[in-house]
Amino acid sequence: MAPMSNAVVGIDDDQRFALMKFRRSVRDVLKPEHNDHYLLRWLRARQWNPEAAEKMLRDSLVWREKWGIDTTLDTWKAPEALEKHFPSGTTGFDKEGSPVIVVPFVGLDVWGLLHSVTRTDLIRMILRHLENYLASASKQSLVHGPNALKVTVLFDLEGFNIRQYAWKPAAEMVFTLLQIYEANYPEILKKCFIVNAPKVFSLAFSVIKKFMHEYTISKIKIYGTDERKWQAAVLEMIDREQLPAHYGGTLVDENGDPRCSLMVKPGGKVPKSYYSKNAPSEQNKEYKRVTVKTGEKHSVDLLCMEEESVLKWEFGVDSHDIKFLIKRKDEEGNESLVHGPRKVAEGPVDIGFLPVTGPATYSVIFDNKSAYLRNKKVFYDVLISVPERDLNMSDEPEDALEAADTTQNTEGAQL
Repeated sequence: MAPMSNAVVGIDDDQRFALMKFRRSVRDVLKPEHNDHYLLRWLRARQWNPEAAEKMLRDSLVWREKWGIDTTLDTWKAPEALEKHFPSGTTGFDKEGSPVIVVPFVGLDVWGLLHSVTRTDLIRMILRHLENYLASASKQSLVHGPNALKVTVLFDLEGFNIRQYAWKPAAEMVFTLLQIYEANYPEILKKCFIVNAPKVFSLAFSVIKKFMHEYTISKIKIYGTDERKWQAAVLEMIDREQLPAHYGGTLVDENGDPRCSLMVKPGGKVPKSYYSKNAPSEQNKEYKRVTVKTGEKHSVDLLCMEEESVLKWEFGVDSHDIKFLIKRKDEEGNESLVHGPRKVAEGPVDIGFLPVTGPATYSVIFDNKSAYLRNKKVFYDVLISVPERDLNMSDEPEDALEAADTTQNTEGAQL
C-alpha cells in the first residue's frame, strides 16, 4: 500500500470547509506531523464545529505541556512497583496495520498500586504506554495508510474482581482516566473487545459509559466467556499469527507461553513491601453541588457488589424543595423503587441510610420535574459502604479482621 498522504477522502464539501477553517485557526500551534487526518479527529469529536474543535485542541496542548507528554514523559523513570506490576503490552498488528493492545485486567492490582505509588505516577505510566502505541500507529500508517492510525484493544476480564473498584480512590482513578482520554485522545480507538466479562460487568459499564463519548461507546464490544463468539469477532480483525494462542491465535513467546507474557506483562498482586505510608485517604468529605433545572432530574449511580451493604446519604436543598427517591436495577435490567419518592424542603440536612444488596446499581435521584419556575440547588454526599475484608486484597487473613469499612463515594457517579 502506498504511503499515507495528507489528502483526505470521504468528507463532503461542508466538512472540507470546516477542516480548512480549523487548520487556519490553529496554524500557530501545528507541528509538521499534524496533517489533515490528525485535525479531523478533533473536528469529528466536536461535530464539525471549528470553534469548538479549536478550543478542544488548544486545551489539550496545554494539558500535554503540563504533563510533559512531548518532553519529559519518554525519559521518566517509573517506580519499580509499576514497572513490575502494571499489566499491558502488544503482540502485533491488526489486518489494517494498527497496533493490537492486550490488557489482562485481572493483573491490575489497583489497590496495591495506589498503596505503592502516587496517583500521578500511575496516570503517567498509562499515558506513556498510550503514547508509545500511538507512535507505533503513526509509523504503521506510513506503510498501511490512515486506517492504521487507530488502535485495536483486547481487554481480558477473565478472573477479574470488580470489587476493587468499589474502593473510592480506584473508582476516582477510572473516571479521571476516562476524562483524560475523552479530552485528549479523540477518535483513536478502532475497536475494543472486552472478553470474558462477568455478568455483573454490565452494571459497571452502565455507569462508566455515562462519562464516554458516543463514538467511543460504539467501538466497544462486550463478550462473556463463550470463546467461540468473541474469538470469531476478534479474528475478523486480527490475523492468528498476530494474536496470542490463549485468545485463539497461534502466537507464543520464546518461552512457549500461549499468553505471551514476555510481550504482554501480566501484572499481578503488588507485594506489601512496596506499600507507602502515603496511601490514599477517604476521610476528607466534601459535598457535591449541582443545579437541577426545572423539569429535569439529577441521578447519581452507585454500584453495589455485596449482599449486605448500606447506602448512606446526606443532602440538602438551598431553597424550596425537591423530590428524593432511590431506584435499584439488577443484573437482568429489572428496575424497582426502593425509597421514596418524598419531598425534602429547605432546612436541616437530610441524613439517612438504606440496607442494600448486590450485585445491582442503585440510582439516587433528585427530581425537579414537577417544578416549572425554579431551578433547585442541591448539595449531597452519597455512598455505599463496602467491607474492606470482603475485597480480598490483604496478604494475611488477620489483616481483614482489623480493617475498617471502606466507602464508595461519588462525584456524579461511581463504579
